[in-house]
Amino acid sequence: MAEDWFDLPDPPRVARSDDEAESERADGNPTPEQRADFVAKRLEQFIRDGRTIGQGMNLKQWEDMAKAEIANAVTDAENCAQKDDVVTKRLLFIGASTMVTIGFWGTLLAFDRASYLAVAIICGGAGFVLFAIAGEWRFRKFWSRRRARKRAEALHRVEELTVRIKRMERELKEEEKMWKKKIEEQDERFGKKLSL
Repeated sequence: MAEDWFDLPDPPRVARSDDEAESERADGNPTPEQRADFVAKRLEQFIRDGRTIGQGMNLKQWEDMAKAEIANAVTDAENCAQKDDVVTKRLLFIGASTMVTIGFWGTLLAFDRASYLAVAIICGGAGFVLFAIAGEWRFRKFWSRRRARKRAEALHRVEELTVRIKRMERELKEEEKMWKKKIEEQDERFGKKLSL
């Protein structure tokens, strides 16, 4: 029989500073800890939504939901890395193309094989394209940081809500115990059973 999952040793933890753990990555994507925290919150939500009054959630259903949520988180992380890679490659390609274009037309101008106006228009257009691509790259970074900040705020609100829900559950259990105790006292006083 294969080893049970709970018999396996815990994976080693990577030591991180508090500043690194709480901060966003420079590219605006969530850190691995934030992704893991999000997956944990989603799994907790599955359990809360899927349970009934008399029993908990079906284990097989929970495992399927957990696998799907973890797969989504891994896919999202891979897609973020691929998007950054595509933007960087595009910027490098446009930069190289611009330099080749400017070099080619500058050489033609140096040997008096092209007119000044044509060279100026072509070099200006190449420079504008390079400037536009660099601007798009900065805009994407700004936008991804903004989205990351909103995700962090939403996660923080979810954490606060989870704490409030747990506190309310604890208070409801205490109140239930208090009412049961009062009913038992009433039963003892009047010698009959009261039903809820």
